[in-house]
Amino acid sequence: MTETQRPVTVTENGRTTYAQTVRIGQHLLTADEPQASGGQDAGPSPYEYLLAGLGACTIMTIRMYAQRHNWPLIRTTVELRHEKVTSPSGSAINDQFHRVIHLEGELTDQQRSRILEIAEHCPVGGTLRHGAIIDTAPAGNLDGA
Repeated sequence: MTETQRPVTVTENGRTTYAQTVRIGQHLLTADEPQASGGQDAGPSPYEYLLAGLGACTIMTIRMYAQRHNWPLIRTTVELRHEKVTSPSGSAINDQFHRVIHLEGELTDQQRSRILEIAEHCPVGGTLRHGAIIDTAPAGNLDGA
């Protein structure tokens, strides 16, 4: 079964060397690299958007579960960071995502524990854990050359 998403279009906007305009449906976002990486920090970096997607998916997954069980979850906050780590053998560099989940509400220890288990089932987290197929194809000749 394939889930249909709105198309995402990313275009260089010319404001800075790496600045991009991201269009998702009616939403316009900006992406850029931080100054330390040669950008002007005009928007979040691609990895920051990836972290935002993981955090948003985590919270949505938790919220759906808590609502279905009528648990007194008031608010969830997720802190995330990403780093590149070298494998123990030193032969590969892997991506590691760190996620800290803060739960507000009169939840029992058992409910909190279950919510943390459920967070592991967020679809974006699953994609990151299992990898994905990226199919790349050239567009038709748009510039008339």
